[in-house]
Formats: sequence, C-alpha cells, structure tokens
Amino acid sequence: MAYETVAVENRGAVAWIMHDRPQVRNAESSQLLDELDAALAAAVADNSVCVVVIGARGDHFSAGHDLKEAQATRAGFTVEERYTYEEKRYFEYALRIWDCPKPTIASVQGACVAGGFMVANMCDMVVASEDAFFADPVCRSLASAAAEVLVHPWVMGLRSAHEFLLTGRRMSAQEALRLGMVNRVVPRDRLEAEVQELAATVAQTYPFAARLVKRSLKRTADIQGFRASLQSHFDTHQLSHVSDEYRHMREEGLAAGIARGKEASGR
Repeated sequence: MAYETVAVENRGAVAWIMHDRPQVRNAESSQLLDELDAALAAAVADNSVCVVVIGARGDHFSAGHDLKEAQATRAGFTVEERYTYEEKRYFEYALRIWDCPKPTIASVQGACVAGGFMVANMCDMVVASEDAFFADPVCRSLASAAAEVLVHPWVMGLRSAHEFLLTGRRMSAQEALRLGMVNRVVPRDRLEAEVQELAATVAQTYPFAARLVKRSLKRTADIQGFRASLQSHFDTHQLSHVSDEYRHMREEGLAAGIARGKEASGR
C-alpha cells in the first residue's frame, strides 16, 4: 500500500511507522489515522517484523487531532455521526495499538499533544527526546472532557492526571520520566538511534514468548479495569460535546479555544 501521510520503513526486524505531515506539526487527519492503522496491521501480518515503532518526521511527534479538518468537514455532524466517527478513528484505532501482539515503542520528539498523547501512550514503551513535551489542554480550550481515550491516569497516576488535565499545562520529558510515563529520555540527535537499539534488543526476544507476556501484562491492566474505564470515558467525552459550555465555545470560535489551550500549555 502506498501511503501519503505516514512513512513506513523496515529496519531489520523493526518496522518504523512515522507520522509524515511535518508541515502541520503532524496533526492527525482522518487520512493519517487510517494510514497509521493500516500500516500497523501490515506490520502485524509481516512475519519478518518483531517490533513496531511509532514515531514522526520533523520537529514534533504530533500536535493532536487535525482541528482545521474537523471544523471544515465535521462541524455539522449529528451526535450519532460524531460518535461513529470518533469511535472508529480515535477509540478503536487506539485500542488496536494497545492490543498489538508485537511489542510497540513510541519515539517522541517535540510536541505530543491530545490525540498525539493518546497514540504515544497506547504503545508498550515510550522513549522521548530531551525537548519532548506532553499536553492535553482540551478541557480548558475546547470544553471537552479530555481526549477520547483517557489513558492518562494509567500512565501518570491519578493525582498527576487531575493536575495535568485540569490545568492543561505542559509536562516535560523529564517529569514524564519521573512519573514512569516515559521509559527513557535521550538527546534529540540520538533519539532514532536509541529507539532502534532498544527495539533491536527487544526483537531478539522469542516472538511467541513476547506475545504471551504482552498478553498477560495487558490482561493485568484489564483485570484492574483498564478497558472498562476507557470505554466509560469515551461515552462521557461524547456527552461533553452537547453541553452548553461546548456550544458557547463553538459560538466563540475554534481559534479562541485553540489560543486558550496554547496559553495553558505554554506553547
């Protein structure tokens, strides 16, 4: 398959799937999400691939969902249409990363915001560059109840998730490392090399054994309520779209909401 918004490269037993819209800070358009999902499925089906890396070309991992596209093509969606669209491209696609039977690593530089935060944190491991930062300002900026997949308390802890989401602030790579959300922080010019080295080491694990231990680790999270928690939040997130607050935000204009988010996260 030919891709236009992601770049795919096999480096030995490691498949790299890269966001490839650097001109718009790798905002995740519908096409990009479709291609990312298709590329992940292809990597899973390829017996020569043992590890999958999700990364990005350019200065930033991802500025999040492509809000300009959303405004242009989905502003008039009914509740039902919005639910169907977001369930497929945001919720189900994210869970396919989580459920990938092969080990996955997120390679993060620059901005990793909202929808990008979701994608990166559904991976098994996260390696960030020293200049990477994480933010999910949509509660403050767009009157939405966080991103569609509330992975936040699972990767940073409940108290940190409260502060992170209710302030909309930016979290540095070093803070994310301290909280356990990130496995490693490395110099920017060493990011790809360090991720490839980690991925190549993981790829030496017996594939079926790796698949089984991943299964057990994910079942541990499910026994603790991970999947049910995410499903519950997805419906709550949809409710926020029909609130008076959300309507007032829309009437005020999307640009004003985005500006509030940038102010909160320090961008």
